[in-house]
Amino acid sequence: MKFLIVSLWLTLSVILIAKGQTSLRVTVQDAETRNPLPGATVELRPGTIGMPVDSAGRVVLTPPGPGRYALTCSFVGYNSRTDSIIVADSANSFVIQLTPSEGEELDEVVVTSTRSNRTIDDTPTRIEVITGEELAEKANMRPGDIRMQLNESTGIQVQQTSPVSANANIRIQGLDGRYTQILQDGLPIYAGFAAGLSILQIPPLNLQQVEVIKGSASTLYGGGAIAGLVNLVTKRPTNERELSFMVNGTTAQGLDISGFWGQKWEKAGITLFAARNTQREYDPGKTGFSALPNYERYTVNPRLYLYINPTTTLIVGGMGNWENRIGGDMQVLKEGRDNTNRYFEQNRSDRLASQLQLDKRFAGSVLTVKNSVSYFNRVLTQPDYRFAGYQVSSFSEVSYRHTGERSEWIGGGNLWTEQFTETGSNQDRNYQYTTVGGFLQNSYEAASWLTLETGLRGDYHNRFGFFALPRVSLLVKLSDKLTSRLGGGLGYKAPTLFTEDAESVAFRNVRPIDPATAQMETSTGGNFDLNYRTTLFDRLDVSINQLFFYTRLNHALVLDIPAIIPTGSSNAVYQFANADGPIDSRGLETNLRIGYEDFNLYAGYSLVDTRRRYSGVEYNSPVPLTAKHRVNLVGVYELEGKFRLGLEAYYYSRKPLSTGDWSRSYWLMGVMGERRWKKFSVFINFENILNIRQDRYQAVILPPLNQPSFREVWAPLEGFVANGGLKLFL
Repeated sequence: MKFLIVSLWLTLSVILIAKGQTSLRVTVQDAETRNPLPGATVELRPGTIGMPVDSAGRVVLTPPGPGRYALTCSFVGYNSRTDSIIVADSANSFVIQLTPSEGEELDEVVVTSTRSNRTIDDTPTRIEVITGEELAEKANMRPGDIRMQLNESTGIQVQQTSPVSANANIRIQGLDGRYTQILQDGLPIYAGFAAGLSILQIPPLNLQQVEVIKGSASTLYGGGAIAGLVNLVTKRPTNERELSFMVNGTTAQGLDISGFWGQKWEKAGITLFAARNTQREYDPGKTGFSALPNYERYTVNPRLYLYINPTTTLIVGGMGNWENRIGGDMQVLKEGRDNTNRYFEQNRSDRLASQLQLDKRFAGSVLTVKNSVSYFNRVLTQPDYRFAGYQVSSFSEVSYRHTGERSEWIGGGNLWTEQFTETGSNQDRNYQYTTVGGFLQNSYEAASWLTLETGLRGDYHNRFGFFALPRVSLLVKLSDKLTSRLGGGLGYKAPTLFTEDAESVAFRNVRPIDPATAQMETSTGGNFDLNYRTTLFDRLDVSINQLFFYTRLNHALVLDIPAIIPTGSSNAVYQFANADGPIDSRGLETNLRIGYEDFNLYAGYSLVDTRRRYSGVEYNSPVPLTAKHRVNLVGVYELEGKFRLGLEAYYYSRKPLSTGDWSRSYWLMGVMGERRWKKFSVFINFENILNIRQDRYQAVILPPLNQPSFREVWAPLEGFVANGGLKLFL
């Protein structure tokens, strides 16, 4: 508790006052006619300094000092544009030219996951960003959670761990979900015990963009980011009010209702997101068990933005999530239990989190203080069995960024606390982790074509000692059309019993981890990519990205089954142990985008070869449930602001199973459309139109009926589902 008090005290007490002398003159023009665009809006970040231009298309801003900023210009009927600029310690002038929206071009995106303020094209670390229309399209398909946004990205797979409750985790490049860190606005509130249901409980409708770093990001974010991280960046208030509502219904008896409000005034701003997501039990294959569980979930996420002065911004927010989810025997769910029909699996969970961030800008520098305190409570109930516990965790960070003409330094320190308490059990699986860390990162523009990013983190863990985590990334601009990135680093993960394997057995008879023998899971990894962009015949935009990756995971925590049978029970006892050999994940990802007028084609291929090289399994055997080959094909036709039609197809090769067998390969196909008007739009989506269901090829539920066992989930269980709805913009 003392750590929480200290971190909150530091956050609330650090508010400083500084004056900037630097001026910035911006002129906004039409890219074709060079005529001024009076009324266009100009915004400078960090700091959210902005205002409209005058009748001559000009505006003068006063940044707090020299340094690197993100300059965004927008105007009705034109494509918004974001540039990464360097402001000198004097008068500065920039001319920004906007293109009409009919000639749509890709906007530059400012990423936050690298803690810098660079655009994605200027960042040495390889980052994938899902933003704009792509994010909205995926939200139309599944408004209740972010599985659609993640599962359809090359190299990312959502793995279902419960066939009746739809519990799931994400895997990046073949590694288990516990090696991926999920953040919201840079704050890790979905870790440890709270990670088990995270992707099922995060609605996508208040997100501005999703940033994905594949490969080790532990140098930036500490333990848990061995496979990568997913940063969910929420919308911020703007001068123009945003008030929107969405209603969505599905043929699988699901209903989603949500609303978002965001508005900014001179000294304050506010965003508020609220959602209600419900699902009735659904059994399309008439197996007698739910392919989709019955659940009811409520989510609320308010945030207050205080612009204390031109150089100081304070953000205070919170998040609440309450869900009751139950799946199992359909007769039990509808009518109740009897001697034959008695199996069910119920998850009750509550999640509360606070979020606080203070940004103070000086001449060429920014001081940032962050804090989050989260509480997660979960009760998992099955016949004659109950697992319950709660987790209280906190994250506090103070960082300082200084930007020069060619170099940028970022340094800081963090404090993590995580305490898990199991209730109603005497198995002594409680733990309390405290980690103190410091990091330093430098980005150096050695030449106009070469940028080097280096970083070093040192973490001290109260149970497992000290870890040093270096990292390096290199951006080479070989030409205006061809760029390359090379990067690598070390990572680590503190052992906990909250893994995919333990989740699949509902933590039943899983022994506590022995701190005397358990070791920290560590990793070494790197990636290399080439990115080529060009325009053919003055009308055909082509972008190709080729990635190669490798990660070696040491001391992986494995759930073994020793020959121990509890008295009066036929269930085996499970014990965690560190593997005596590594897990290797290697492969490649190829992404292609072709744009022609109002049509865009996206194609992706991933080869993921993840192998276990330790005893207890067949040496050099593939990790179960990871498809080695996968193909993504998406075609989108869009008339800006009016109509959108999308077709998609995804191929999954055979997956290895833990039994030594292999699954079938299959294609998933879908189509979606949306018609838009000024104040509202209607959408419809047909998912899995080939009706691929695992129970069509093999039984997922195995007898006896009153105490069933389950096969691993390697394909969809819900089959074909259509959904549609209405969106209002007020």
